[in-house]
Amino acid sequence: MLRDIQRVAVEDIAIAVVPKDLIADEEGPLWEVYILNLKKYPIENVIVASKGYGVFNGEDVKTSTLRHYLGDMPPMSFMLIEPIQEKVFGLNNEYWLSFYINREIFDKKYIFLPESINESYFTMIPLLEKRGVMIR
Repeated sequence: MLRDIQRVAVEDIAIAVVPKDLIADEEGPLWEVYILNLKKYPIENVIVASKGYGVFNGEDVKTSTLRHYLGDMPPMSFMLIEPIQEKVFGLNNEYWLSFYINREIFDKKYIFLPESINESYFTMIPLLEKRGVMIR
């Protein structure tokens, strides 16, 4: 039965991590994670599950799984998913996105690998007009 389900590739949707403008707390600089709808039409019922996992100081580490219901996104728009702290950049940071287009469900997993959220990988993020790391 599962083999009968056709998977459609998700295109023109991106997840980006950008530093928050000159703001820091006791944990260090703050960062923000955004979803970008680069399509020329809206996406509906957007849900993102986020979690971190990996090895830290020789031990397996997992963060809590957070689920974010973002609702509908207009074409060529962006939304904040969550803030993120630098201390988890050494983990895999996973964002599992689900949404609908015309009653058809789509999903895609975006994973920022350990140490990939780094200024050496920065690019200009469309729509946000800020520099950061993006997976498309």
